[in-house]
Amino acid sequence: MHYVYLLECGDGSIYTGYTKDVANRLEDHKSGNGAKYTRGRGPFRIQRVERYPSRSTAQSREYEIKQLTRQQKEKLTPEQDDRVAIGGTL
Repeated sequence: MHYVYLLECGDGSIYTGYTKDVANRLEDHKSGNGAKYTRGRGPFRIQRVERYPSRSTAQSREYEIKQLTRQQKEKLTPEQDDRVAIGGTL
């Protein structure tokens, strides 16, 4: 499976990424080995995880989300108790 995730950074910004292994990718972000954008922006909170059957579909969705405004991204994120797949603060 392929995943697109929205990550709220410690500074309040929202990062959108693609991965095949969400837990491993989050550890990469936490350790500073993730995306350059997230370095030094922890702690992180998963806001949404979407699952797709193909890489191309997931990456198309990642691009689509990255084109949204912050307000539109916030509408995609569930309430804290309704987080998809993985939740909490890293």
